[in-house]
Amino acid sequence: MPETAPKVGLHLLDPRLTGWGFPRWGSAAAAGLDLHACLDAPLLLEPQAPPALIPAGVSVRIGDPGWCGLVFARSGLGHREGLVLGNGTGVIDADYEGPLLISAWNRNPPGSPAVIRIEPGERIAQLVFTRVLRPDFEIRENAAAPDASPSGRGQGGFGSTGRR
Repeated sequence: MPETAPKVGLHLLDPRLTGWGFPRWGSAAAAGLDLHACLDAPLLLEPQAPPALIPAGVSVRIGDPGWCGLVFARSGLGHREGLVLGNGTGVIDADYEGPLLISAWNRNPPGSPAVIRIEPGERIAQLVFTRVLRPDFEIRENAAAPDASPSGRGQGGFGSTGRR
């Protein structure tokens, strides 16, 4: 039997959002809820400049510690224009109820003419809700040497198994 998602409290902090069509998913099967740039004027992001915090105009209350929200850049903006999140992926914990802010960064090379212009109301990020599993840790005081691990991997990482 499929598990149901929790009821998430959604507080609209910016009244312009309803005119921009929020809340909505980009398609019937989209995983991410589009987040808008709640700006009063266009924002120019210079290549490699410090990231800017852009209000999304909402706060959420997930409440259930078995769930969290993840904020991702919209793929087209990242691929075509170089707009990425300054923190890679934003994590919205179940107990966070403050305003959502989008850390936007222009990854284009320094000196590039690729300035990114973000308009008020533009959809620049997406919020995905997902399950969170918290393991029970088994503290191992006298664990075997890493080279003697049952997996045979030991401390091998960062490409240690090859590319093919």
